[in-house]
Amino acid sequence: MYNLRTSRTRLVGAAATVVLAALSLTACNDGTGVNDEGASAGSTTTAQPTASASSSGAGSASTPSSADGKPVTATTTPAAHPSASKAPTSTGKPVTCEGSNTKTVAAPLTRPVNHLLLTVTNTGSKTCFLYGYPAVRFGQAQAVPPVIEDSQPQAVVTLQPGESGYAAVSLSATDGGSSNGHTEKSLTVYFHGRSGNESVGKGAEPSLPAQGVYVDDSLKVTYWQQSMDDAVNW
Repeated sequence: MYNLRTSRTRLVGAAATVVLAALSLTACNDGTGVNDEGASAGSTTTAQPTASASSSGAGSASTPSSADGKPVTATTTPAAHPSASKAPTSTGKPVTCEGSNTKTVAAPLTRPVNHLLLTVTNTGSKTCFLYGYPAVRFGQAQAVPPVIEDSQPQAVVTLQPGESGYAAVSLSATDGGSSNGHTEKSLTVYFHGRSGNESVGKGAEPSLPAQGVYVDDSLKVTYWQQSMDDAVNW
């Protein structure tokens, strides 16, 4: 009998413990939340990454973003910006500009009238000097036209690779007072050397308009200029 009573007492005690535990759990779920007493022995935990609080102090986490708005993770590297294209740089000792290291374009101007603009671009890898003025020959002319002396610049025109120099050609008199007016459809441009008395290198043969250009005895040219504005002032 003693053992039976003892057994019943233990069952009653265990049942009471279960009831108390249920009441305790119900009380914890009444809005106050369940208190975490810590992980039990032998359990494993996984560390979660923490985000720093925002500068407003509200404690909200912010996700770092790349420049395009896409999240950046530990395995994501923002794309590098392509480097800006670099202009050609000069190499070696400067040379004289002439037909083999430049490109020459001839374009008629509407203002001033009866003028042609010559544009010479350095296509080589070295700095080149445009000495003096262009020695132009229209068609089969035997002589080159004179230069406008007042157009002489203060310094020799210097072209880095990719840069351009300019000269204007006054084709004919605006008042029609000059003689020997005629139309030419071809042009050759020769380049002067340092002395200014001789042509050097290869000449250039820029295209003219299909209808040609009208020239007369008043034909003359400017010195080479560093800027287009200076060339068309004459």
